[in-house]
Amino acid sequence: MSVQVEKLEKNMAKLTIEVSAEELEKALQNAFLKNKNKISVPGFRKGKVPRQMVEKMYGPEIFYEDAANALIPEAYEKALDECGEDIVSSPVIDVTQIEKGKPFIFTAEVALKPEVKLGKYKGVKVEKADTAVTDEEVDAEINKERENNARNIEVTDRAVKDGDMTVLDFEGFVDGVAFEGGKGENYPLTIGSGAFIPGFEEQLVGAEIGKEVEVNVTFPEDYQAEELKGKAAVFKCTIKEIKEKELPELDDEFASEVSEFDTLEEYKADVKAKLTEKKEKEAKDAKEAAVIEAIVNDSEMEIPEAMLTTQQKQMVDEFAQRIQMQGLSIDQYFQFTGTTYDKMIEQVKPQAEKRIKSRLVLEAIVKAENIEASEEDYEEEIKVMAEAYQMEADKVKEMLPEKSVAQIKEDIAVRKAAEFAVTNAKEK
Repeated sequence: MSVQVEKLEKNMAKLTIEVSAEELEKALQNAFLKNKNKISVPGFRKGKVPRQMVEKMYGPEIFYEDAANALIPEAYEKALDECGEDIVSSPVIDVTQIEKGKPFIFTAEVALKPEVKLGKYKGVKVEKADTAVTDEEVDAEINKERENNARNIEVTDRAVKDGDMTVLDFEGFVDGVAFEGGKGENYPLTIGSGAFIPGFEEQLVGAEIGKEVEVNVTFPEDYQAEELKGKAAVFKCTIKEIKEKELPELDDEFASEVSEFDTLEEYKADVKAKLTEKKEKEAKDAKEAAVIEAIVNDSEMEIPEAMLTTQQKQMVDEFAQRIQMQGLSIDQYFQFTGTTYDKMIEQVKPQAEKRIKSRLVLEAIVKAENIEASEEDYEEEIKVMAEAYQMEADKVKEMLPEKSVAQIKEDIAVRKAAEFAVTNAKEK
């Protein structure tokens, strides 16, 4: 196998990768063996027809696609190692030659990691964050806990109020005709939650149990159901049940029930301490983000579009994996939210660009300051991974290929570069 690199504009490159005719022949034979039981030729039983006969009847091209698909991944990986370039995007593959008896040639257009002209990264000035915790913030946090411990009391002697938890039947009509998906029975709805179309919940305030009320709304122009966009609708609703929250009294008894403390004062002091710790962590993270943003703004780099696209796809894939762990597929998410894959790709573009630029300037600082991951740093990272996977540290080490080890050490160095930049920053 051989690879040639042609540098293109805007940090792009074209790799021309050549695989020997012998390797192509092996791939063609494997493709034949994989498919021979599916091929019918008059006069032969399935699986018994010679390859030469198949190629004579259908042309040698019959196995080209399978052979190419088998050769490209391995050849591309070898080309990445051999070319010595820092590739930062998925490849765009184009087969330029595939023919029996000749080398297999394909190209891969890729983005190269851009050079960074690093700006000022020492003594960067950022705003000082306020980490003081007010009494109002403590009260708000405690009220959240009261909400979590509230009881839901059934109400029968009054109409619906804002904040009530209701159960209702409803049916929607457009131009007097019931529409699909517009009917619900025993549907739970908290008034003021914003779960329904704008204007719907507010019109239920004052409704009485068992009495039908009409709710008039207009579907938004961007509503997911095409046939309902911008349409005026009438919903006939009947409240079947009303419940309201009853908050616990704010006293020593409440404090002892929701915490390890016996008195309300002790509980409040603990809440304040935890809020202070949280604010200090947030301030630290915000300072790091502000410092890196300032360095990015003072640096110069040209981000290849392919690099940006790859990062966008990676971020959407990461999101899909997170919601999959919660039992929701990405297709279900698109259906429920009315968005699409393309819309989400576009939505994450600014964050993807920010992520790329932040990483690049930190890598530039690593290089400028000769920052390295020490063996102690690496061992600590392995320890964290071992705890996360509930494995022995030595077993984790055994499983890691060289590339992963190098990536872990590079990530450690990048984190140390961020710490360096923050330590050397100045607060206004």
